[in-house]
Amino acid sequence: MNFSPKGIIPALITPLTYGGKPAEQPLRRLVEHVIDGGVHGVFVVGTTGEFYGLSLEEKREVLAITIDQTAGRVPIYFGSGAITTKECIALTQMAEDTGADAVSVLTPMFISPTQEELVLHYREIAQNTKLPILLYNNVPKTQVTITAAAAVELASVDNIVGIKDSSGDFSLTTEYIRRTKERGFHVLAGRDTLIHACLAHGGSGSIAACANVAPRLCADIYDKYAAGDIEGSLQDQYRLAPLRAGFTLGTFPTVIKEALELLGIEAGPCLGPVGPMTAEEKATLREILQGMGLLGEKH
Repeated sequence: MNFSPKGIIPALITPLTYGGKPAEQPLRRLVEHVIDGGVHGVFVVGTTGEFYGLSLEEKREVLAITIDQTAGRVPIYFGSGAITTKECIALTQMAEDTGADAVSVLTPMFISPTQEELVLHYREIAQNTKLPILLYNNVPKTQVTITAAAAVELASVDNIVGIKDSSGDFSLTTEYIRRTKERGFHVLAGRDTLIHACLAHGGSGSIAACANVAPRLCADIYDKYAAGDIEGSLQDQYRLAPLRAGFTLGTFPTVIKEALELLGIEAGPCLGPVGPMTAEEKATLREILQGMGLLGEKH
């Protein structure tokens, strides 16, 4: 398969109305915001996009709006993670029918499959779609990991093209890279603080939540590195760090939505039980954005 996931791919929030429904016009404006910032793809209905609280039809709606607004300018990735293999296949086939370019499939959550069961899970999903598939490892959220050995085995499947690693375990990230580098398998950072490091070890880019808020800065980490400006890439990684560190100010993903609101980009609330940030937390977030040069006094 020729599809190559690479660059900075924002894991988009899902803008919502105060009734908890996807908000079309804010989503369209967000897509323009990140594309104007130079990103290399967009990823909808992932962890940052609150996939766990959206119905099948709402997921289809978000994907269709994004496809229409993107108009072929960058590839569109869709999150088809679920607990069961059956539901992952159904979501992946819906994404294929709707027009996504690729899917990212999170490990199951709540249950605790063995590595052998995970391999069979991903193989069965791959057999039921023509779309490129990114494995998605996010141990802090699911308590399930994809070992390097399992990734090596799955890299032999034609349409499994890579993995997003949000484990925060950089030793594991580098093992994914080292053990699959001859197989045309792409490893992308899922921790925004590790984009530069992932590139330096031979990774292909990042699916980055911070790229909702600072798309140009995130894209510059990749673009400068690709152009040979290694020090410039590293300095941009340092500039990005306070925003990622600020995620602890509220319950994920409310900090990203509040940051967008501070930038004048409508994001709406998070799905309950995730509530808004406190006034003190918002003030701290404002200081972070101002320190990064993303927010002027007018805001």
